[in-house]
Amino acid sequence: MAKLNYFTVGSNKLDQAKTFYDGLMGSIGMTPRFEHPSGGRLYGGEGGMFGVLGPHNGEAATVGNGSMAAFAFDTPEEVAAFHAKALELGGICEGAPGERAPGVYFAYFRDLDGNKLCGYKFG
Repeated sequence: MAKLNYFTVGSNKLDQAKTFYDGLMGSIGMTPRFEHPSGGRLYGGEGGMFGVLGPHNGEAATVGNGSMAAFAFDTPEEVAAFHAKALELGGICEGAPGERAPGVYFAYFRDLDGNKLCGYKFG
């Protein structure tokens, strides 16, 4: 069976983006795995990888309309902490932590380039 293993976002401000993601990914136990030739960085942790990269084609990074990376957590408190860390690092709130349906807890934010991410807990 297939499973999603990694997700990347593009950035036009890689130095700032790496500082943002070093703090955010570090807060959930994902550590830098290697520097990407684009000037970006890939992070790894249990069950997957996340990267912030410069676009391969050399053009400006743009935000994917409708794209979003989601991180699963064990508790609503972990979701809230992840969201709070993103905002502390300069991210923008796109939906405060909260229950969206019975037992369905989400929090949404955008990174420094406008890429949308979320933390969630089902059940």
